Amino acid sequence: MTDHVTIFDTTLRDGEQAPGASMTVDEKVRIAQQLATLGVDVIEAGFPVSSPAQTEAVQRIVAEVEGPVTCALARTIEDDLLAAGEALEGGTDTRVHTFIATSDVHIEAKFDKLGDTMAEKRRAIIERAQTAIEHALTYTDNVEFSAEDAGRTDPGFLREVVQAAAEAGATTINIPDTTGYCAPSEYADLLSDVRESLPDPEAVILSTHCHDDLGLATANTLAGVKAGARQVECTINGIGERAGNAALEEIVMALVVRSDEFNVETSINPKHLTRASQMVSAASGFPVQPNKAIVGSNAFSHEAGIHQHGVLKERSTYEIMSAEDVGQDTEQIRLGRHSGRHGLFNRLETLGYEVPDGHRSEIYQRFLDLADRKKEIFDEDLERMMEEFGYGGDSPLGGERRMDGATADGEPLAYRLDHFSVHLETNAEPAVGIRLQRYDGTVREEEATGDGPVEALYRAIDHAVDQPHTLVDYSIRSISEGADAQGEVEVRIRYGENYFTGRARGTDVVRASAEAYVDALNRLAAAQSDAESVEFVRDSIMNAYNGE
Repeated sequence: MTDHVTIFDTTLRDGEQAPGASMTVDEKVRIAQQLATLGVDVIEAGFPVSSPAQTEAVQRIVAEVEGPVTCALARTIEDDLLAAGEALEGGTDTRVHTFIATSDVHIEAKFDKLGDTMAEKRRAIIERAQTAIEHALTYTDNVEFSAEDAGRTDPGFLREVVQAAAEAGATTINIPDTTGYCAPSEYADLLSDVRESLPDPEAVILSTHCHDDLGLATANTLAGVKAGARQVECTINGIGERAGNAALEEIVMALVVRSDEFNVETSINPKHLTRASQMVSAASGFPVQPNKAIVGSNAFSHEAGIHQHGVLKERSTYEIMSAEDVGQDTEQIRLGRHSGRHGLFNRLETLGYEVPDGHRSEIYQRFLDLADRKKEIFDEDLERMMEEFGYGGDSPLGGERRMDGATADGEPLAYRLDHFSVHLETNAEPAVGIRLQRYDGTVREEEATGDGPVEALYRAIDHAVDQPHTLVDYSIRSISEGADAQGEVEVRIRYGENYFTGRARGTDVVRASAEAYVDALNRLAAAQSDAESVEFVRDSIMNAYNGE
């Protein structure tokens, strides 16, 4: 009989913890719906105690996404567990996931108040784990416990913790390689050792959670499956803390292609893998490298003559699976300025966008405007265009920032850049002139020079805004293909202890640079105008934690 392996997706929790990968609530709901279509068993929707947005994401996924179990993360702290339980309230299939560090290095660094000796601290950790599990069971009968940094935990103590967690009622016990330290053989031995120590190994499900610091996350996860783990924790595209997590698409296809080796099955429909990858890439802002296994644009491409000849005669010479198996479109429609409405909306429908008649004319015009600037329009361009129009969640204009100088709910922005001009001349500093509307109704026109056009632009905007802040980071990257590709600019500014990030994209990277800067300034202005927002930012920083 073939065993079932539960796919636990933590893209929306651990994946989002990757620096710069934060997603809006609408984006999270939309991705969760795609994960349900994909066939994921458990969606870890967020860490509710960390912020109101995390709580809202969990609540909305509980209410709007059918199929998978919705899971909320909590430390072994009463407030965390209460927040998780409240966020999951009303759900019919939910899970609380609670964790505490168990390795000596974590215990010494985090738990100096739990006792004077290591033995006292370890006893306190076991007590906290059991109390937390019992508390979580008052909200749901599906409770998962994780021994954070299990890969570097003393084996004897790890066995004690796992046994205590099982006795307290945990239904799933996770053995995470939090730092990506383990080799596959070591990790398999660790899982086997834990499994053999349990009085009734069949009463709980053992889980893997492997990070990719040494590039071994997928290998370790598969080793864990061979050792008896029947849940794997993973993320789309492998995003996550530091070097990321084990990639869902790699694990699933390894289990499919090498079913002879693993003899297990999942509920995943692989044909939806590429679409999920594209959605997460667009929402997180993390591009998928072309040579990424399974979902990369080159994963099924062949350039070498020998390879081309072999594949044309017999695909299996160089391909162990087909592009169609994972939802890759090897002959996608080419879109450009001569494409008609049918071609555009057919492609958008394929990408998962249902565009009502009332929005089609404006979207088509935006497509034509983009096509006038680019010779060829790729899926990434369409994703960005639809995001800018405001598509997200169930509403075609749900919560995204629009291009008309206001948020989707009509709230005016503090600053709007009406016009700018850039003058470039050999052997002279670039000169910029701008016209900017301010929150108080005034219009400021400023000029400035700089070492480059972007620096000159930012100096002029600073003069017009007249708001103290510090530019911390500026980055630009290509988000689509071709010499005329769109560029995405990300700007990070600081005011006091708080940071604000602005983003913009377009084929004109100077214009995108200006819009990203103004976006960051608008976020700063919004936080200043709302005392609760400022308090929230401060609380979020105080609640920062070291996740798995």
